Amino acid sequence: MELYIVRHGQTPWNALGKLQGRTDIELNQNGIAAAKALGEQLKDVRFDKIFSSPLKRAVCTAKLICGSDDSVSRDVPIQTDERLIEMSFGIGEGKLFDEWFSEQSPYRFFFTEPEKFPRAPQGENFQDVCDRTKDFIQEKIEPLCGSAQRIMIVAHGALNKGIMCYLQNHDVKDYWLNGLQKNCQASVFDYDGSRWSTIKA
Repeated sequence: MELYIVRHGQTPWNALGKLQGRTDIELNQNGIAAAKALGEQLKDVRFDKIFSSPLKRAVCTAKLICGSDDSVSRDVPIQTDERLIEMSFGIGEGKLFDEWFSEQSPYRFFFTEPEKFPRAPQGENFQDVCDRTKDFIQEKIEPLCGSAQRIMIVAHGALNKGIMCYLQNHDVKDYWLNGLQKNCQASVFDYDGSRWSTIKA
């Protein structure tokens, strides 16, 4: 069973270098165009199930990949799940990346030493994200092996890497293994019923 993990298209806050987290920001024109382009690349790929973060930027990306403005496309409904929502940055949402992760900031470990990254007030750390994404994969995805051939998840940069921590069986300290996905990048994995392997990181 193949699993495609896609990061949403670009938003105005992506372009400005702002932390989004759970803030519900729409796609910009670049994001819409990139999602449509990925849909064209995947037009001959059949998905049995499609899951998305409930945030607008992810749902819209999923719909555009499927070539539709409706909630159902390719005869496959897009199912949303709260566990796929982006990592919460709490009071940091809306802040500029360069400020929030500056050398003087307590949050400077985000990309360099993620195991040291603290929860911001009302936010999450990486282990929180790993725990909920593992729960999602074990409950919603792995049981589909044998009944589904190909599944797509459309979500977020930090969230998707949490999923990959589980699929690639590595710890939080290696959270950013293979780097942050670009907007509308698809990573592909295979599940044989007992273990996951990487097709395209």
